Amino acid sequence: MASVPLEVCVDSIASALAAERGGATRVELCSNLFEGGTTPSAGLISTVRHKISIGLHVMIRPRAGGFCYSADEFEVMQQDILNAKQLGANGVVLGILNTGGSVNIERSRKLVELARPLTVTFHRAFDMSSDLFRALEDVIYTGANRILTSGGEPSAVEGMGALHRLVQAAGDRIILMACGGVRDHNVRAILNQTQVPEVHAGMVDSVPSPIRYQNKRVVIGSAQSRDYARLVVLQESVERIVETLREAEPIRSLS
Repeated sequence: MASVPLEVCVDSIASALAAERGGATRVELCSNLFEGGTTPSAGLISTVRHKISIGLHVMIRPRAGGFCYSADEFEVMQQDILNAKQLGANGVVLGILNTGGSVNIERSRKLVELARPLTVTFHRAFDMSSDLFRALEDVIYTGANRILTSGGEPSAVEGMGALHRLVQAAGDRIILMACGGVRDHNVRAILNQTQVPEVHAGMVDSVPSPIRYQNKRVVIGSAQSRDYARLVVLQESVERIVETLREAEPIRSLS
């Protein structure tokens, strides 16, 4: 296992197993990767929990299309957190914004408290906020354990400057976990330039469906699924980044 914690985003049992075999510290389990990830089913959470022994953090996101939710959707998020706790998750991943782009402190704090004793990651809704440094203070106030962020840029490499400043501003109050295009060829530079203590990687490959007959006149779901492809984490991809992380010095460790 890597000296610097590595979280791998997965949306299937096969990908979760590949992440564990490759040496990941934990997985972030979600559904609908094509849409940025939504809450996985109870069946998927339960099965993955029984199949892997590493950490399991569950995405709590009722739908794609932004991070401002109705009262009914907020109720769904609360129930999904209770389900994740009951099914053996070690943590949950969530984030709520107001219409103006600030962190919805009241609702986020309520979800954090509901999730305890599980750890809570505030996801990339943080990167969509109107002011990263104000959002940092707001997320800290909610009681969340960590923030998943690319520094407000499309990738961690592009956001290294902001990530470094966020790490400095956060101090020991919260974990900053870098994400966005993190791979074996750039993770060392990201660690050195930002001093983030943890990293998160999607590292998925598109593989074709085993179905031989394909009616390409019909599109079910988004146009991205037109080619009958699915996203899968490959064990060797995880192994490559873990090997690089083994050579890196751990920065610091928080809860």
